[in-house]
Amino acid sequence: MENNSQDFNKETNQAVYFFTPPHYALDNFSAFSVEIWGKLFMTSEHAYQWKKYHVNHLDIAEEIFTAGSSHQVKKISDANKDKVSSDFHKDKIYIMEEILRVKLQQHEKVQRTLKETGSKEIIENNPNDEFWGIGSGNGQNMLGKIWMKIRDN
Repeated sequence: MENNSQDFNKETNQAVYFFTPPHYALDNFSAFSVEIWGKLFMTSEHAYQWKKYHVNHLDIAEEIFTAGSSHQVKKISDANKDKVSSDFHKDKIYIMEEILRVKLQQHEKVQRTLKETGSKEIIENNPNDEFWGIGSGNGQNMLGKIWMKIRDN
């Protein structure tokens, strides 16, 4: 599956693809703060990446917490990925679900966006992520699966 910019966010009878507006509220880079673990994070991406480092690398966690954008956060985390504990990888789906549930609870716009998906499949249409998104077309779409689990419960 080849993606171009107009395909990043679309809707069919069966699925909602998100990566850009109007379903962007579901994306971790969207500008919805998340208050969790006693901290107020600028975005859910900030919270997720911070969680990777807050135990063993406080300096990296603080740099992530204070980063001015989700894109900066991702860059910082990617540069330090060798420092993420294997324990984090065991729990990352649970951690992401916890963050997304809080984000949903704290923002009416996110609630409306999720409700508007109805019973359609939710697909994180990130061409660069084979785990959280669909990547080149065969990715695991874990972010979409978590949103559907939350919506359907």
